[in-house]
Amino acid sequence: MTDTAAAEFKMPDVGEGLTEAEILKWYVAVGDTVTDGQVVCEVETAKAAVELPIPFNGVVAELRFPEGTTVDVGQVIITVDVGGGAPAAQAEQSAPAEEDAPAGRQPVLVGYGVAESSTKRRARKVGSADAAVATPETGVVPPRPAERDNGPQQGGAQREMLNGHGGERPLAKPPVRKLAKDLGVDLATVTPSGPDGIITREDVHAAVAPAPVAAPEPQVIEAPAPAPVVSGDARETRIPVKGVRKATAQAMVTSAFTAPHVTEFVTVDVTRTMKLVEELKQDRAFEGLRVNPLLLISKALLVAIRRNPDVNAAWDDANQEIVQKHYVNLGIAAATPRGLIVPNIKDAHAKTLPELAGSLGELVSTARAGKTSPGDMQGGTVTITNVGVFGIDTGTPILNPGESAILAVGAIKLQPWVHKGKVKPRQVTTLALSFDHRLVDGELGSKVLADVAAVLERPKRLLTWA
Repeated sequence: MTDTAAAEFKMPDVGEGLTEAEILKWYVAVGDTVTDGQVVCEVETAKAAVELPIPFNGVVAELRFPEGTTVDVGQVIITVDVGGGAPAAQAEQSAPAEEDAPAGRQPVLVGYGVAESSTKRRARKVGSADAAVATPETGVVPPRPAERDNGPQQGGAQREMLNGHGGERPLAKPPVRKLAKDLGVDLATVTPSGPDGIITREDVHAAVAPAPVAAPEPQVIEAPAPAPVVSGDARETRIPVKGVRKATAQAMVTSAFTAPHVTEFVTVDVTRTMKLVEELKQDRAFEGLRVNPLLLISKALLVAIRRNPDVNAAWDDANQEIVQKHYVNLGIAAATPRGLIVPNIKDAHAKTLPELAGSLGELVSTARAGKTSPGDMQGGTVTITNVGVFGIDTGTPILNPGESAILAVGAIKLQPWVHKGKVKPRQVTTLALSFDHRLVDGELGSKVLADVAAVLERPKRLLTWA
């Protein structure tokens, strides 16, 4: 048997159904001591970058993969010696072997006892497990007078040692006792296998039941962008396609060539909506919350979905079924340094306007900080992409895989508009709705887009339609 036990930590699935992750950075090296919950590496999946905590205490024995390697979920990435490591083993080896004992001396737990003489020593009671310790003169501390006993004579490792409860004290060397203490093992429950009934390190390890340990919740962080490679003549730069960018590219290709896209457009006067945004900023119910046009556009889309629930569905190709969703997880496309991500607000349909404002503000702040978790990007049903922030009038957005529709919002600009029979400057924007034509026909898609436009043109409709 060996003095150590190796625990293996496998690459976890930090998202839903992810199959691989790239090791971005190791925070530990072989020989480092780690504790339960300590972050040991940073990895990037197709959806987010996360720090992985180790669920063991021990010493790093091996790092299986170098930085920059893409590893399949379930593969062992690091092994940890959970048996105490080299220091304890060296401490145990420092105890002299019985065959090296000086003539006329018998081995005790630490060092050697006094030389044999005609004086007979009586057995001693020990008040605690730590009472017998070494001294330079004799190797053990003599007991206090009150602790003397008239029991049988002790002889080497076979002497009886009593604990504070009157029971027999298990025999073990100090390094083994320390190991048991560190591992929380009661030596009284350990079955000894050493000579003369001495408990060994292996016995202590065997007494520790290696119950499965759930890995702590990964903490999401922002990953650095892949390092570009510039050609020798500086005429080209190559950027590795990894992580989020790779996943986005694959998802868009799959979506574009799987779901038949149809895109419809409408240009709408949103002057009243912009006035309502300014009014809500002064409302005490929205104090401390982010209030902007996206808030009312999101609410308008939720109202349109409520009036046309068939648009909120998914196509199950395997079972040839249309899956209607009775909830709305509203996705918001966000451009980040790591690429495009689409976190969603869970059960957005059930939120009040202030609650929706709070959720939108938190979503945006988290995305900008690179802290969006994989779970926040799972389970979306419809999405909004605001290309207007880049000054773009509109676009033909591609569906987020598994969703039925996506609404693109263009820039809101002051334009000449016929209002009440006269040409006046009005706040105008163009909306574009792309939808999966397997699920949504032209009539349904048109109704949804018209309802969104109607609410934004006259936001008072929220009072009667919502």
